[in-house]
Amino acid sequence: MTQDHIATVHPLPSSILHNSTEVRRQYTRAAARQAAQVISHKMSSWRKKAATASTEMPQMMQGEH
Repeated sequence: MTQDHIATVHPLPSSILHNSTEVRRQYTRAAARQAAQVISHKMSSWRKKAATASTEMPQMMQGEH
């Protein structure tokens, strides 16, 4: 899986390139976006598994009776 390095996609103006606070903010924003994306993918994966399990549950219950 390739990762986009969001912090370098939008280059900073040269006037703030050497401002470490602004650079840190940009990297923090990029890390937050990436973390949100990972969590979103995990949640959708769990939803798919839950949907599959819930459709199989009635079939298993009928087989037991």
